[in-house]
Amino acid sequence: MNIQKSVFNIALSTALAVSALGMGTIGTAHAAAPMVKTSAPGYYRMMLGDFEVTALSDGTVKLPVDKILTNTTPAKVNKALAKVYQSAPLETSVNGYLINTGSKLVLIDTGAAKLFGPTLGDLAANLKAAGYQPEQVDEVYITHMHADHVGGLMDGDKLAFPNATIRADKQEADYWLSQANMDKAPADAKSFFQGAMASLNPYVKANHFSPFEGNTELVPGIKAMASHGHTAGHSTYVVESKGQKLVLWGDLMHVAAVQFDEPSVTIAFDSESKAAAAQRKAAYADAAKAGYIVGASHLAFPGLGRLRANGKGYTWVPLNYSVVR
Repeated sequence: MNIQKSVFNIALSTALAVSALGMGTIGTAHAAAPMVKTSAPGYYRMMLGDFEVTALSDGTVKLPVDKILTNTTPAKVNKALAKVYQSAPLETSVNGYLINTGSKLVLIDTGAAKLFGPTLGDLAANLKAAGYQPEQVDEVYITHMHADHVGGLMDGDKLAFPNATIRADKQEADYWLSQANMDKAPADAKSFFQGAMASLNPYVKANHFSPFEGNTELVPGIKAMASHGHTAGHSTYVVESKGQKLVLWGDLMHVAAVQFDEPSVTIAFDSESKAAAAQRKAAYADAAKAGYIVGASHLAFPGLGRLRANGKGYTWVPLNYSVVR
């Protein structure tokens, strides 16, 4: 019994001494750790049949959505945002998508690079973090030629994707790459043309630009579908493998908190708002009916999920997080 007491007393004394030493260390040896304030690299990977799909973040940008959404009112927009604990200006994702078919590496949209402010321009770095190099990209498909979709085509004065062929709808190219159209555009719209020309013309000059017309299969398993309205030649891209389907919407929509409940709400960036609304309504209905995966440039990263009909509107169901191995 005395031996047991002795052992207990020794153990207790040792524990108290270690505790006191530890408390002293915590109290005097370490300063407060600085905040890091950065996230992990912005890429998310999934499999679609035999195809590998990698969502790439170009960053986020704060948009005054209460002022630029149309066919609604600022009060309605702010009320819809408040329902999901959001507010204007709304931090809005800019996403691109990399498809590895096994024989082709295809990038859909390139982000803004430096054309849309300092909070964007991360797509190239995230592509590298995801395990690829820009030189490996075989083809780049552009949904439309707004700056936040084409700016990343250039790396300073060099082609960002030197071995890639750039594809976009001919109507889109004819509109945005036209000097005559830029000359007659309002002053506040000329920058859209300038950004498109600065991004695409070097590829045109290098014979790396190949426009298509309307609904076209571009490589096996990926086809372009005309969805004109947001811009003159806006396209969506349908990716299919082993019976699985992904439709990449580009800018068919911008604000989930508003436009899923009210698909008729448009945005000031639309060239033809009625046509854009009609395209969105058709895309929503088809996605909800068929149950395939969709991806959108301005849904919260990675922007991948499905739609479920909910009365006159729709409910967004993000993909369940999965680790690809």
